[in-house]
Amino acid sequence: MRAARSILAASALVSALCWLQALPAEAAGTGGVPAASSEAPSTSPPPGGGEGAAAATPGEGASPPPAPAVPATEPLSNELTFTTWAEPEIRGWIHSRPDLGSPATARIQLLTSDGFAEVYVLLDSYVDGEGREWVKIRVPGRPNGRTGWVLRELLGGLHRTRWRIVVNLRWRHMRVYRAGRLQRVFPVGVGKPSTPTPTGRFWIRERFRVPDPSNPYWPYALGTSDYSTLSEWPGGGVVGIHGPYGEPQRIPGDPSHGCIRMLAPDVAWLARHVTLGTPVDVLAG
Repeated sequence: MRAARSILAASALVSALCWLQALPAEAAGTGGVPAASSEAPSTSPPPGGGEGAAAATPGEGASPPPAPAVPATEPLSNELTFTTWAEPEIRGWIHSRPDLGSPATARIQLLTSDGFAEVYVLLDSYVDGEGREWVKIRVPGRPNGRTGWVLRELLGGLHRTRWRIVVNLRWRHMRVYRAGRLQRVFPVGVGKPSTPTPTGRFWIRERFRVPDPSNPYWPYALGTSDYSTLSEWPGGGVVGIHGPYGEPQRIPGDPSHGCIRMLAPDVAWLARHVTLGTPVDVLAG
């Protein structure tokens, strides 16, 4: 990506820019995603004639001057069949627009509340007139649903997932897709009426195995970017996807404080397949 940024900066001085990014398919959900770029060939004006040559005028064969550099935007995710994500490398500000002079709305965090590397979903890439690359990201934290722009240099390598999770609160079920194709449907337990599971578009930020069967989260827990109504809950009230909490008989149902509970075999299958950065859409019905 840094190589692509250098090419773009040089190209902006001489010709209109046509920037394309190619992202390969997911490699077990962990491989970096290289970027490719291409430049539109420029048309140089003809060299000036010798002494006494008549100057070309518009309409007499003269080539038009090079067009000014045009900022380029490229989508990085559609969050349906492919989603790009990255972990942060450097702390820095998240801006409301891809402009250093725009207001800062939040700050990049390196770690989650559980001490895992933070995960940001990347929506678009933008190269401004100065050749700086910006990335539009989804921002975890309260309030849910925020987005912003960061300089590309704040983020590490790019990764891609083709998985997607859709939770329907009304029907108490989860649909799991890969590359847009339905793979599994699971019953789930969701938040009770007094502590409902918030709806919206979220993603997987943490994934860890719980080896002790007596642990209520056994056998796996996945941390999401969804924050529940219980802000005083340890860790800020992050909504998790985890085991049945010792109450498998209440799945499907609405027994939780906002988390999404699954039967042990189902959450084990989910955790072994989906990757970090996987979108999680929570629908009311």
